[in-house]
Amino acid sequence: MAMFWSFVSASAQLRQQQPQPQQQQPGSGPGSLAAPTESIESQFSCPICLEVYHKPVSIASCAHTFCGECLQPCLQVTSPLCPLCRVPFDPKKVERSSSVEKQLASFKAPCRGCSKKVTLVKMRSHIVSCSKVQEQIANCPKFVPVVPTSQPIPSNIPNRSTFVCPFCGARNLDQQELVKHCMDNHRNDPNKVVCPVCSAMPWGDPSYKSSNFLQHLLHRHKFSYDTFVDYSIDEDAALQAALTLSLADN
Repeated sequence: MAMFWSFVSASAQLRQQQPQPQQQQPGSGPGSLAAPTESIESQFSCPICLEVYHKPVSIASCAHTFCGECLQPCLQVTSPLCPLCRVPFDPKKVERSSSVEKQLASFKAPCRGCSKKVTLVKMRSHIVSCSKVQEQIANCPKFVPVVPTSQPIPSNIPNRSTFVCPFCGARNLDQQELVKHCMDNHRNDPNKVVCPVCSAMPWGDPSYKSSNFLQHLLHRHKFSYDTFVDYSIDEDAALQAALTLSLADN
């Protein structure tokens, strides 16, 4: 027994003398923006569209970063709030984030479809052309609300349910059909066009032409606005209604 405890004591002393591996803190390391359990792609994703940053811009007052196109609607209101933290900010103090752009050009991540490693700055264009990703999108079930919307449909507003293809004029396409139609027929069309979905919204700019309309469709119009948006109330009223429904569900 004495020999056994002598052996245990010697082993413990040996372990104490050996150097212990250093544990990396969450978010440490070059370019890390989140815990190391997250993928590189998710660490460099816009909080609005949830895709890899495209022309990233940062708000000076809170340092939050977004895609330039995603933040654009906030810049068109009188007193904008950060979409992430809701802190007021000065639209003139929104600058292009060169540091994030450099990191996007440095890091690679596997494509969610074909698993090919792609530089983050090229990830969006790769996804648009990746047949595996497009196959996944095509096989996604069409969204159907659990219950029909109770919102009345005014007669004096633009049609926000079906749209016209801005390339060829094909009519009566809902959002998913518009995406599929454009992917099948206009994948290589270089023309800059106005998004028919955005231009139909109260906050839309009917004169703004998207430089890459297919990317815009895939990353900005993943759900139907009519299902989630009440166009007749302002933002504060919409938030209050959402809180009331949440408390009722609980």
